[in-house]
Amino acid sequence: MLLYMSSSPAPKASTPLHSVSVAGAVVREDGRVLVIQRADNGTWEPPGGVLELGETVEDGVRREVFEETGLLVRPERLTGVYKNMNRGIVALVFRCRVEGGQERTTDEATAVRWFTPQEVRESMGEVFAVRILDALSGPEGDAPHIRAHDGRNLIG
Repeated sequence: MLLYMSSSPAPKASTPLHSVSVAGAVVREDGRVLVIQRADNGTWEPPGGVLELGETVEDGVRREVFEETGLLVRPERLTGVYKNMNRGIVALVFRCRVEGGQERTTDEATAVRWFTPQEVRESMGEVFAVRILDALSGPEGDAPHIRAHDGRNLIG
């Protein structure tokens, strides 16, 4: 994926590499938010994953949510940008609305649930809970939240 054009020489092998992931904070009319229980580690998280080459950010959100939950969504707005400082992962989180599909579990998600904001606070790790809570806060048109973390806790 080409992120920018530069006249400077190509990056050296020691240049830090980053990956981009996308996630959907899918919100129902009653304020509940879609979460999955990951098959690999049992944690509750918003559905999402690594953006593929040649894929737009919005298409990546749609694909990841569908692959992990069976639901078709429409990304409405970017609500946050989160960087894992230890692993070099930049996550883009979008508030989304369901447009169709049928909830189901998958190889990646052993459970699909609709959490209240309180359940998000009680059941999710800090770096994933904040992504959903950020998506629920503020009116449309607010600037996205920008946060850094170490994989478990927010930094700064």
